[in-house]
Amino acid sequence: MMNAFYLFAAIFVINSLPAFAPPTWMVLSAVGLSNPDANPWITALVAAAAATAGRVALAKMAFLIVRQHWLSARTKENIDLVKDRLSAHRTMTFGGVLAYTCSPLPSNSLFMAYGLTSLPLAPVAAAAFIGRLVTYSIWVVMAMEVAHQVMDEEGTIFAYFGGYFVVTQILMLLSVYVFAKLDWRAWFANKTLKLMKWTGNSSSP
Repeated sequence: MMNAFYLFAAIFVINSLPAFAPPTWMVLSAVGLSNPDANPWITALVAAAAATAGRVALAKMAFLIVRQHWLSARTKENIDLVKDRLSAHRTMTFGGVLAYTCSPLPSNSLFMAYGLTSLPLAPVAAAAFIGRLVTYSIWVVMAMEVAHQVMDEEGTIFAYFGGYFVVTQILMLLSVYVFAKLDWRAWFANKTLKLMKWTGNSSSP
């Protein structure tokens, strides 16, 4: 029980960070390597619940800190155009988040962007939980082999923190900025990709 608590806490913290956090698969690989006799399904369930809770916390922080204090009224109005579209296509939104979280791609920017819309988090949290439960079950079962490969090929598991990791995390953060500043009215009207022009009358983004 205590091991499950520590696992939940570690994965929750990792997934509540906006960037530069080690991927959850690394934690699961370490768990599988050090606890080969652990129940893989319970481990995956705890990990999926913790990861989902962390991402929900991250989305909440994006709303409370970024949207409420950093975004200008014009940027909020722009994001609300996306909010209206997502509200009108809830099933598609659920399916999109489910498919995305079944992939190995990091979901921090996805939840930060979704948090900026101020939409209810329950539907995307449910989709994320299902997606992560599937992928984490696979990771836990394969954990020992994956961890051994990383150690053998790279010399140390912390070699993950190389140039590729830094570049991808910066790109993910940049994608959130582009999401907020993309002129969604122009995109929805005629599929034109352009950023909103800075008016110079506000210090907020």
